[in-house]
Amino acid sequence: MAKYYEHPTQYSDEEWETRVQLAGVYRVFAYLGWDESIYNHLSLRVPGEEDHFLINPFGLHYSEVTASNLVKVDIDGNIIGHSDWPINPAGFTFHGQIHRQVKGGHCVMHVHTTPTLAVCCLEEGLSFSNFYSAQLYGKIAYHDFEGITVHADEGERILKSAGDKQVLLLRNHGPVVIGETLSQAFALMWLVNRACEAQLASMSMGKVKEIPAPVLEKCVRDSLNFNPKYGAGEDALAAMIRIVERQDPSFKR
Repeated sequence: MAKYYEHPTQYSDEEWETRVQLAGVYRVFAYLGWDESIYNHLSLRVPGEEDHFLINPFGLHYSEVTASNLVKVDIDGNIIGHSDWPINPAGFTFHGQIHRQVKGGHCVMHVHTTPTLAVCCLEEGLSFSNFYSAQLYGKIAYHDFEGITVHADEGERILKSAGDKQVLLLRNHGPVVIGETLSQAFALMWLVNRACEAQLASMSMGKVKEIPAPVLEKCVRDSLNFNPKYGAGEDALAAMIRIVERQDPSFKR
């Protein structure tokens, strides 16, 4: 990524860099068509501030998110410092619980893309029948639909449903991914979205061929998307951010 704009003095260097990176990913989601009007959420923990994280301002499209208008909240959803925008309470319901209780749950992403939501509506859920879903074997959990996620007590049930899995498919709703880093969460969401796209395309033609469990296990072991040694998605995310930066670098403001 090119040099950042000089950041406002109220932010540390670490926080500003994190803000720029997260704002860039919001723009990437808009570029990929993973946005949902002003809804859905990506949240990321602030470095060195265990109980503070950044989330999108409610009312702005992803293409309008910038480093400076991201909202900092504490673990209870209280806005820290000044913000011209509120946050969406439906986003905080489970994001806050994950950030609070999941070790390594530094980044949480939730989308409603058509293929992912469609698979979440299927009785059988995700099919381990393609290249992308094979890399998610053993990493998927499900949570039954309870309506719009605005009730705080559902956060605990969502967390219980997730268990130790990094991908939670909210039935009849959409996926949630939990990453130790921003790039790992992006890599997971990429896999989920592509797996669902491939599943819907293949199911439209007939019965899908499931992949044997030993092969699925090997795919998970070999996937670079989970291997810290290979950056767990860092290079892929950096490439996507370069694309949106060339189109409109305003996210760095």
